[in-house]
Amino acid sequence: MSRPIVLLVNLGSPDSPSVPDVRRYLREFLSDARVLDGSWLVRQFVLNVFILPSRPKQSAHAYQSIWTAEGSPLVVISKKVQALLQKKTDLPVELAMRYGNPSIPDVVARIAARGFEEILLVPLYPHYAMSSYETVVERVREVLKQKAPAMALKVLPPFFDDSAYVQALVASASDALREPYDHLLFSFHGLPERHMKLADPSGTHCLMSADCCATPHPAHATCYRAQCFATMRSFVQTAKIPKGKFSISFQSRLGRDPWLKPYTDLELAALPSRGIRRLRVICPAFVSDCLETLEEIGMRGRETFLASGGENYALIPCLNERPEWIETLNGFVERLKK
Repeated sequence: MSRPIVLLVNLGSPDSPSVPDVRRYLREFLSDARVLDGSWLVRQFVLNVFILPSRPKQSAHAYQSIWTAEGSPLVVISKKVQALLQKKTDLPVELAMRYGNPSIPDVVARIAARGFEEILLVPLYPHYAMSSYETVVERVREVLKQKAPAMALKVLPPFFDDSAYVQALVASASDALREPYDHLLFSFHGLPERHMKLADPSGTHCLMSADCCATPHPAHATCYRAQCFATMRSFVQTAKIPKGKFSISFQSRLGRDPWLKPYTDLELAALPSRGIRRLRVICPAFVSDCLETLEEIGMRGRETFLASGGENYALIPCLNERPEWIETLNGFVERLKK
């Protein structure tokens, strides 16, 4: 019988909020062809001419605004989740980051040195995207081929509409939704529209019509946008959110190419003009609070909404270390063990 071990993988973070560490992190992150796609030459030109000269300083300032005494919130929370899950399961649990530390190569090498024969991989991304879920899975496969080719691998599929995940999300929002509010905004991480088309194996469905995500199609198995809508539908049905009291948007766009719409920052500026004064925002694409939730939505998003005439704004925390989320993860592990 094989000796399995659980491997949680999250996005990652710079080692510190200093400009050199942020530059190093951004170079690794944006050198990934599944994040900044195109030919190697084009990627390097865009990265070195348009991004790395100025972006690290801007991002370092943003990271400094959320950094804690323990370190990066995403890494700190992920380590706590690892420890809490370890108390629930009889299998060893390791943690790696797709970019930064602890790195996938280092962790896989450690797993192999300890004599384990199978990895139960849990990418900490609810939705399928080439720049998140796919790059984690492919990076682990690549490293296994190099360092431990005999090791078996089982991978948790995206869990965007898993009932336990959705129920954990609803529980995480219960306090915020108990208070009077006008609207709930689901802000998902954005992606370039071309990524939707690249992920469509048929090449004939994604973004080809206004209702493509509402029309059942095999492409939805790898369609980030359709899966985001599915999460929102499951959430509002479970939480009994009235029709017209919620909407979707996409945040964190980079560059000038068209990304998934509507854009969160523009929505936050426009909602008060539609009579929405008390807003709740939830970010279901993230299981751990990070730069994109705490700074982009929690700080800059709040400023935008209030400056546009809003009166009450609340960011709903990510699942983080909530007991319901740890139980959900343990259920995923039990599923992979079978």
